[in-house]
Amino acid sequence: MKHRIVVLGAGYAGAYVAGNLARRLSPKDTEITVVNAVPDFVQRMRLHQLAAGRDIEAPKLADVFAGTGIRLRLARVTAVDPERQVVAVTDTDTDGVVGGELGYDTLVYALGSHGADHGVPGAAQHAFDVAARASALRLRERLDSLDRRGEGGSVVVVGDGLTGIEAATEIAEARPGLSVALIARGELGARLSAGARGHLRRACDRLGVTVLERTSVDAVEATRVRCADGTALASDATVWTAGFGVSPIAAAGGLEVTGNGQIVVDRTMRSVSHPNVYAIGDSAYAIGDNGRPLPMSCASAGYTGRQAIEAIVGRLTGRKIANTKLVYTYNHISLGRRDGILQTIDDEGQAKPKHQGGRQPARIKAGILKMALWATSHPTYGMPKRKHRLAAAPDAARREGAHVAASRGPRAQHRH
Repeated sequence: MKHRIVVLGAGYAGAYVAGNLARRLSPKDTEITVVNAVPDFVQRMRLHQLAAGRDIEAPKLADVFAGTGIRLRLARVTAVDPERQVVAVTDTDTDGVVGGELGYDTLVYALGSHGADHGVPGAAQHAFDVAARASALRLRERLDSLDRRGEGGSVVVVGDGLTGIEAATEIAEARPGLSVALIARGELGARLSAGARGHLRRACDRLGVTVLERTSVDAVEATRVRCADGTALASDATVWTAGFGVSPIAAAGGLEVTGNGQIVVDRTMRSVSHPNVYAIGDSAYAIGDNGRPLPMSCASAGYTGRQAIEAIVGRLTGRKIANTKLVYTYNHISLGRRDGILQTIDDEGQAKPKHQGGRQPARIKAGILKMALWATSHPTYGMPKRKHRLAAAPDAARREGAHVAASRGPRAQHRH
């Protein structure tokens, strides 16, 4: 019987890991299935550009995995049962509601993250986000309607993290007829160096972005945003970027998770409670080489994905597991099409005094986006061509996982 590897999610992390496992493991011993809710690869790092009006590529996953031997199942994951080693799914490519269960021997959990409103009244009902392609397209339709009416309009972006900054500046540049405001809970660009903060302020001034600092939002309504200080901002389109969360599926299934639902993993991206489960990308609570948790980011998806590949191949084939880098050293921020910031980060996770701003960082960021798309569209490129056969006991991980799970009980949660 072949060793069954199931990868949940085909974002930057999941597609990369699935393709490289297919390249390195012999199909005589393994079968790899990728489960994804939509048929296209979503360039999440560019969704703010899609919302602002730019067209971005969305390769068909069937084309991405063509010739790799990977099975693609278009379905939404509804539950994970690590005790029975099955995943419950509901298919998304059928007219009716069709579902079922997928059994696995090794599970790669790469369901990523989504926008989180943190319980702010009205945010879920009235705000848009750029965390998924469908929601970004809804925002684009709204902005298009404001442009068509020819009377201007107001856009309020809530949250001054990297996503909020990129969304506000991109919309302001692409749609100069709209007024754009950015609400920051603290100082604008608080995680950047003093020089980078200055560059960011000048960019916002140049693009006409109004910045409200040290401001909290109490509620989002259909046509305005109410702030904690009692003020209300008119808003024809509110963009919510004030936080991200992960699916509750892992916690509900009994995997050990943090308070926000991320799966707790060891240095090799293996679940500490169920060793035949690996978590990567935003779904994983992974400690970097600096002793700090890796942030939710595309860079972290790449690093955790590479480590998971080495661990899975090593354990299944009896080879030594290499420790790959788990670092976070840069922030690349686009400020529209022709401006950007490259901010270096130290081992403590703090911004270094040195930064670079202007056209060159914008070109670097554009290059990173192109490379990420190319790497995803060619998931088996650059890896060893040799197909490794599995060790004599390919079900060792399954037996070990069952033993550990039984010793920990049905539900174990890790709180921070």
